[in-house]
Amino acid sequence: MSDTNTQINKEQDVSQAPEQAGEAYSSIIELRQYTLKPGQRDELIALFEEHFIEGQEQVGAHVLGQFRRRNRLDQFVWLRGFTDMEARRQALQGFYYGPVWREHRDAANDTMIDSDNVLLLKPASPASGFHLDLNNRPDQDALEAAGGIIIATLYTFTTPVEARFVEFFEKEVVPVQRAAGADISGYFVTEASKNTFPALPVREGEHIFAWFASFADEAAYESYLSALSESDTWTATLTPTLQEWLARPQEVLELLPARRSLMRHCSSAHNI
Repeated sequence: MSDTNTQINKEQDVSQAPEQAGEAYSSIIELRQYTLKPGQRDELIALFEEHFIEGQEQVGAHVLGQFRRRNRLDQFVWLRGFTDMEARRQALQGFYYGPVWREHRDAANDTMIDSDNVLLLKPASPASGFHLDLNNRPDQDALEAAGGIIIATLYTFTTPVEARFVEFFEKEVVPVQRAAGADISGYFVTEASKNTFPALPVREGEHIFAWFASFADEAAYESYLSALSESDTWTATLTPTLQEWLARPQEVLELLPARRSLMRHCSSAHNI
């Protein structure tokens, strides 16, 4: 989230899955990773949850989740969705040139070192996006409640992600992950369309496959990691196969949902 006066200035086609009643289905996702000044993360989260959730949703964005990165005190990560790229342009223009951002941008920008680490993604298959009910978001005055752990795993490729890798992931990787205890909530590939709001940069020229899973708590997550390490299928077969596909080692983001995050364990998304 960058100031329009300061920081802003400084393949396969996927058809939209049908929306269920109460769902906000996003065919375009932004995964935004911010590096913050020391001690400023809780300041930004408080500001974000008071002003920037409803402020963005009023102009057409879907604020899907906001997180503290586990074991990285300077990292704030959040997810924003849109129905399509034109809706993204309209929503971002409406928010960043609107009264809410204008009033609070200086306070927000003052917490940040870098806000340009942004991946633009789309569902890897028609059924692989998040399906979230915005009505389930905790209210402004909701008490802090455990939201489990959300794990985002990023695979980098040298070329656009092929349909055969998506099929491999669905048929070979997902069953092993589930057996180990992961609740898979969505998987995505890079959206290669032209950035419809160039005032906010995104990472271009990269080919990413991103998948998300949730766990009830740290004990469940540690149990999952242990189960994977003991799985011959995972260690002897799937891990070497994945390494042959990838351009560099996977990146894993361990994320703790903030108080008003829509995405959290159990209510994070439908189980794929």
